[in-house]
Amino acid sequence: MNLEFFMKFALNLASVAQGQTAPNPVVGAVIVKDGEIVGFGSHLKPGEPHAEVHAINMAGSKTKDSTLFVTLEPCNHYGKTPPCTEAIIAAGIKEVVIASIDKNPLVAGSGIERLKREGIHVQTGILKEHADQLNEAFFHFMKTRKPFVTLKQAITLDGKTATKTGHSQWITGEQARQDVHNERSKHDAILVGIGTVLKDNPSLTNRNGKTNKQPIRIVLDTHLRTPSDCKIVTDGICPTWIITGSHVEDSQIARFQQRNVEIIKLTESTIQIEEVLHLLGERNITSLYVEGGQTINASFLQSKNTNQIITYIAPKLVSGSAAPSMFADLDITNINDAYPLTFKKVEKIGDDLKITSTLN
Repeated sequence: MNLEFFMKFALNLASVAQGQTAPNPVVGAVIVKDGEIVGFGSHLKPGEPHAEVHAINMAGSKTKDSTLFVTLEPCNHYGKTPPCTEAIIAAGIKEVVIASIDKNPLVAGSGIERLKREGIHVQTGILKEHADQLNEAFFHFMKTRKPFVTLKQAITLDGKTATKTGHSQWITGEQARQDVHNERSKHDAILVGIGTVLKDNPSLTNRNGKTNKQPIRIVLDTHLRTPSDCKIVTDGICPTWIITGSHVEDSQIARFQQRNVEIIKLTESTIQIEEVLHLLGERNITSLYVEGGQTINASFLQSKNTNQIITYIAPKLVSGSAAPSMFADLDITNINDAYPLTFKKVEKIGDDLKITSTLN
């Protein structure tokens, strides 16, 4: 049996639901009997049946003595749904092929052990790297209880995010901007600083991304300067969380009566990225898409809380020392102290380049 062929199918099923399942992982499952696919499924939303259950229901009586291919270790605990291990056992499946071991402490190998105790043959590690990549944010969240952070910027070839007058619409082409919406659709939340809100009055919504899910909008606003009539406050499309310093007065907060807006005061008068991320983790934000300006970008980078950077590079030149760049001053005086990166992926999207990189 071609194990990789069937696991690739399961991985494709899992990827379709990216952006829909948080705080759960994405999972795909395929059931094969006598070399033929008899059932398949993917986990679509939290609280709904898992991929294995969808596949079992499709296969029906054909599950007896079949092989299950699943991208993530089956769960072995009661949550919003019963354990998938029990459904697999009851279905009479004789073999389970798994790509990734679940990093959730409630699973973490216990699903495999449960299946083995019932005499089911288990194989692991088939296309593991691909499967781990699909659930990179989920695994990071399980390990740190903080969201997986992506910094995104659109720049000219000479590294500028706008002209010296602040004009920036549009640096990149339409296809690259559509790709940004696809990236937004994969994340639980979008974060900007108050400077971006005051300058651009953005909507920060997913428009025509790969899913219809809208990310939560988060603004870092130390002194609560967010206008009460800006789009993210008044449009009611999705929740907006405005994070402030501890000194903000109740009278300032009283300006915001919209049901979709929440003002969150931190414990200190200044906003610390580490505290923000722990707070978001407590609220089950597993992935965060940061679209801030150079000050926000520098703060995340210097806090060592940046997991990946997505940079769209347009074939344009702006130049000029007054034109803003991607990061505020990082206070680097020696090239050996530069932040080292690894390019994970380089793509051409329309006329622009998209570079996905990670910190070493």
